[in-house]
Amino acid sequence: MTALDSLGTLPSVGLGELVARAGLLTRFDRKYVLPVVDLPLVFGGLDEDVRVLEIGGERQFGYRSLYFDTPGLDGYLGAARRRRRRFKLRIRTYLDSGEHFVEVKTRGPRGTTVKHRMPYGGDLGRLDEDARVFVDAVLAGAGVDATGFRFVPTLTTTYRRTTLLLPATLSRLTVDTGLIWSLPDGTAVLRAPDRAVVETKAGRAGCDADRLLWSLKHRPCPVSKYGTGLAALRPELPAHRWLPVLRRHFPTALDGSPV
Repeated sequence: MTALDSLGTLPSVGLGELVARAGLLTRFDRKYVLPVVDLPLVFGGLDEDVRVLEIGGERQFGYRSLYFDTPGLDGYLGAARRRRRRFKLRIRTYLDSGEHFVEVKTRGPRGTTVKHRMPYGGDLGRLDEDARVFVDAVLAGAGVDATGFRFVPTLTTTYRRTTLLLPATLSRLTVDTGLIWSLPDGTAVLRAPDRAVVETKAGRAGCDADRLLWSLKHRPCPVSKYGTGLAALRPELPAHRWLPVLRRHFPTALDGSPV
């Protein structure tokens, strides 16, 4: 029995209804890192009307994200130094369906996260012309001039995701397990089989899931999969923002032990 088995008794929600009720492309994201063994306690404390995303009879789905950045890591450093005009760029693959999307995340008013995406059918190791036009337009709209930027693959993440709809606040809760980070050339890999990244996607005030997590002594932390993973695998980079997360949850990434 796994930590996610308790979700099998909850009612389901289809993708169309989830997007219609809680699409949340502009939202406040709060992330938490939990031991996987703590997940049943979290699930047991959620409201009775919570529903689990189900597609084709499945409730857990494989994700792969290939992140792109400039050779000078403008995206990474923007987050590390908390610049207001920062961005993340990736090609996300839904492993179960084989669909690919180019996704750009930027900062909106008052700290909101804004995500733009488009379907992608090109070479997964690079951005084709249409994707580049899309990316440049999104970044320009966020006040980032990417005219001279060259984007190259920087980091790959894979994991399994379960998504819950919280109807009372029209919010979402995602649970990512089986986390693996790797550099594009395969020279370094970080695995976290005993940790889950739990993320709420809600309004400024948070949602019931946030309050439940707070009551269980879990606090939001800066655990950007891109920033934290790259900091762990490339220790020469500035990483003060993510060091507390790395020390608490991924200590082998800092002491040189095999990962």
